Amino acid sequence: MSALPDGWTIRRPTLDDVPQILALVHASDIAAIGEPDFTADEVREELTGPNTDMSRDSWLAFDAGGRIAGWAYARNHTGQARDFLEVYVWPERGVPAQRPLLELMMGRMAERAAELGHQVYTVRAGAIPNETAYIEALTGAGFTFLKQHARMRMSLAGVSGTAPEPPPGVTVRAVRHDDADEMRRFHAVIEEAFRDSDHPAMDHAGWRHQFETDSTVSFDEWFVAETGDGGLAGVLQSADPGDGGDEAWVRYLAVLRPYRKRGIGAALLRRAFAAYAAKGRPEVGLGVDLANPTEAARLYHGVGMTPLYRANVYQTTVTADRG
Repeated sequence: MSALPDGWTIRRPTLDDVPQILALVHASDIAAIGEPDFTADEVREELTGPNTDMSRDSWLAFDAGGRIAGWAYARNHTGQARDFLEVYVWPERGVPAQRPLLELMMGRMAERAAELGHQVYTVRAGAIPNETAYIEALTGAGFTFLKQHARMRMSLAGVSGTAPEPPPGVTVRAVRHDDADEMRRFHAVIEEAFRDSDHPAMDHAGWRHQFETDSTVSFDEWFVAETGDGGLAGVLQSADPGDGGDEAWVRYLAVLRPYRKRGIGAALLRRAFAAYAAKGRPEVGLGVDLANPTEAARLYHGVGMTPLYRANVYQTTVTADRG
C-alpha cells in the first residue's frame, strides 16, 4: 500500500465522527465547486446505509497533528454487482491520504464482491474535473472515464405557489402516502421508467428504507400524474433539506415510456416547484445523468434549471476475493 507520511494514522469511523467528517467534506466541496453540497444526514446515511458496515467499509485518515485529513467509504444500497466508492481529502494538506485510502477501498471492493455474491464487480467513482490529483489516482488504479452527471439548481424567486394546469387528460396530485397500494404503484413507476437508464434497480423494501431513514419526510411534496382511468403516468419524489437547510430537492422524477413527450414531466416539476415556493424554499436542486437516453437534462433546462457543476464518473471492475 502507498505509505502515509510519518505520524499519520488511519482508523474506522463512528457516528461520533460525523461533525468532523462533515467539516472535511465541506472543505473539499468548497475547493472543488465553490460551496458546501453535503449534509450531516447524508454523512450518517453513507455510514449506515444498506450493505454498509462502517467498521469494514469506511476509513478516516488523520495527519500528524491529529486533524482529519481524509474519508473513504463504499455505497451499494441495492446489493447488485455495482458499487460506488468515494475518497474525500482535505484540500492540499490531505492529499497524502488520497492514494492510501483509495487502495484500501479497492481491496475492500474485491471482498464486497464476494460477500454480495458477485464474481465480477463493477466499481465506480466520481470526480469534479478540476480534481486533477484524484483523477490521476483513479486512472492509476485502473479506472476509465464513463460519463458525466450534473448537479442542477433553480431559484424559486417569483415562482407562484399555484402550479399551471397539467396537460389535458392528466391530473397532478399529492401521493396518498397512507395507501400501501398506491405507494407500491408509485415505486413501480420509478423502477419501470428507470429501466431506460443506468439507474440500479431497487426493491420496494430498499426504496422505503431510503426515505424512512430520512430525518423528515414531506409527503405533500410527492406527486403523481394520474390518467383518466386511474393509472399513474408519472411520479415525482422529493427529499427534505437536511440539517436545517432550505434547498428543495427532487430525488426522483419518473414518467412511463408511453406518456413521454406529452408535458407530464414538466407538469410534475412545476407542481413541485409551486409547493416548494409556497413553503418559502429559495431554490430547488437535483442530480441528472447526462448520458440518460431519455434526455432528462433537456427537460430540466426547459423548466429553467441550470448546472451548478458537472462531475465525471469513472469505472473499473474487480474480481471477487473469496479469501
